[in-house]
Amino acid sequence: MKNNKGFTLIELIMVTIILGILAAVAVPRYMGAVSNAEAAAEAATVAALQSAVENYATQKYLETGRYSYPSNPFNYVEVEGYDATKTTADADGMWAISGSSGTVSITHQRRDDNVYAWSYSSEDLTELDGDDRGANVGLDPENGNGSEGTSHAGKRYESSSDNEDGNSSGF
Repeated sequence: MKNNKGFTLIELIMVTIILGILAAVAVPRYMGAVSNAEAAAEAATVAALQSAVENYATQKYLETGRYSYPSNPFNYVEVEGYDATKTTADADGMWAISGSSGTVSITHQRRDDNVYAWSYSSEDLTELDGDDRGANVGLDPENGNGSEGTSHAGKRYESSSDNEDGNSSGF
């Protein structure tokens, strides 16, 4: 009696089909998880910038009796991927700030080549005498002048690899 060891062609085809089905299901879920993790890390960085700016403003208030914001929030938080020499984020994971005073734009490029931006203003955007606050990173001004229509929240720039769903929100 002859004992052939090995797999038949049908067995090999079935294994290939099963692996193809698993890959078709697993890869999109993995990519979604990576995108969600990147958005969460981005949100944490923006929150750290917001906190650093508020701490700076509070310290200035304690020292001088008036709120003021720094011109560059990256000077008070160490952010991986921040390049002070660039005015726009043009590489994966890169953070940049454009503008030298007043309202500036903070940009971040994700690995899917979408670039997100947040407005930040160190200028006095209020009419209150004792309140010189601007607009914190991604937030509208506190005690603002009622300027509706100007949003500082994160938004996505259009890119060549834009999703088909037309989503243009920050997160």
